[in-house]
Amino acid sequence: MMWIMTTDLAESGGASSGRVAVVTGAGSGIGLATARAFLAAGTTVIGLDVRDESPEPGMDWIRCDVTDDAAVAAAFARIRETHGKLDVLVNNAGIPAKGTIEEATDADWQAVFDVNVFGVARVTRHALPLLRLGESAVIVNVSSGAALVGTPLRAVYSASKGAVAALTRALAADLVDVPIRVNAIFPGAVHTPIRGEHEEDPGAAVRRLTERAPLGYLIEADEIARAILYLADPANRSLTGTGLRYDGGITELVNFGTK
Repeated sequence: MMWIMTTDLAESGGASSGRVAVVTGAGSGIGLATARAFLAAGTTVIGLDVRDESPEPGMDWIRCDVTDDAAVAAAFARIRETHGKLDVLVNNAGIPAKGTIEEATDADWQAVFDVNVFGVARVTRHALPLLRLGESAVIVNVSSGAALVGTPLRAVYSASKGAVAALTRALAADLVDVPIRVNAIFPGAVHTPIRGEHEEDPGAAVRRLTERAPLGYLIEADEIARAILYLADPANRSLTGTGLRYDGGITELVNFGTK
């Protein structure tokens, strides 16, 4: 993945008046923070999520399970009717998984890949006709730092997010002549409501993640949202096939301190 400069992330608007964005998994965490950031930048935002209702006033909402191809097709048919185009797609919907390859069953692999990989493919496939009608269209895929380094007890999850990284590059190559830009972001441990919920002691899990972070704190979802806006900003027209590590240094720095 290419290195990119991040000094202007906070200043980047990521969108202009009249632009339309779809954010999957917009009901919480990074997805909700991203939807709010685009709304603040003056973008019309359609949130796709399995939740019944929008958690954010001003966001258009379509209940949609990304594992259901018919539901995804219906969602984008509705977007075509109501908006007529799409400028930004953020593939954020995903589910976690913990365990080694010996512990994971075929059902575990199928469930995680159905959301984290096939979900990205389904949504992107149905979004592309509308993205081709958009202005300076761009796709941002949310991968993970676990796709870049060996992470214990994350075999299935790491594999799924590695597939998202590879798919990002392939899509960027396929769409470079349109052009539709395609980029990925690789978050580290982000402080979200579900952080640690699959652990026996969620509080202890969060403390462990905080202690091993080179900077000594977890990343906030709002930071990732601003980075996504940067990747989606039409002013950054030469950013495609790019991966941005936004991980507090954990995939590049070895912490030899006392944390």
